[in-house]
Amino acid sequence: MFNGLQAVLYRELHVFSKKAKKQIAASSLSPLLFLIAFGWGFGKDVTVNGLPYISFLIPGLITMSSLNQSYGISLEINITRFYFHVFDEFLIAPITHVEIVLGEAFYGMFKAFISISLIFLYALLFGVQLIWHPMFFPAILLHTFLFSTLGITMAMIVRDHGSQATVNTFVITPMIFLCGTFFPVDKLPAIFKAIVHLMPLTYSTKIIRASLTGGIIDYLHLVIIAGFALTFFITALWAIKRVET
Repeated sequence: MFNGLQAVLYRELHVFSKKAKKQIAASSLSPLLFLIAFGWGFGKDVTVNGLPYISFLIPGLITMSSLNQSYGISLEINITRFYFHVFDEFLIAPITHVEIVLGEAFYGMFKAFISISLIFLYALLFGVQLIWHPMFFPAILLHTFLFSTLGITMAMIVRDHGSQATVNTFVITPMIFLCGTFFPVDKLPAIFKAIVHLMPLTYSTKIIRASLTGGIIDYLHLVIIAGFALTFFITALWAIKRVET
């Protein structure tokens, strides 16, 4: 089993290595702009739930940026699937569907951890003090895994790039802006509050923010994102089987 997983992951990392500088530069720009615009723009006097806003913002940027990078493999998969037929080669090779999903998911997680490392570097440069809790590590692993497998699922379901863009517009973008990345979800009207609590990013952001700012860890949130991760892993397997048939 692990040979197939390693083969898929090696292929993706080899392709990534050829464009690593450009991708890292691109993924580093958006969080930096948010930090400058909101962190410096709001100043040190603005607080959220007793935290300086920039300290509140950093965990949100971690979840947002890692979501973008892990889910973003869906676009890469679409390109290789529609134009280079790489997935056709995976499907005819002696590789199981589980190996394909895990190989692609680990690649998405790898890209996400690059972006996370950049944001921690920004936090250091901006003088943001973070309080590490051990729960950060399982939370961020589940967070990046669930959005990687969601990306695989969507890449297998959509039939063209236009459909992929529609999903991004109506699902991913609202999730990024409404699920606590930039402000607490309890400030939302009741109808929107109910909607965002159906989305996994809300729970990822809450537990990751608590684990980095000395907040109260709600272990139920970890169970919920683990449930989402398992669900999207299953849907990714189903979607690949659907494409094969």
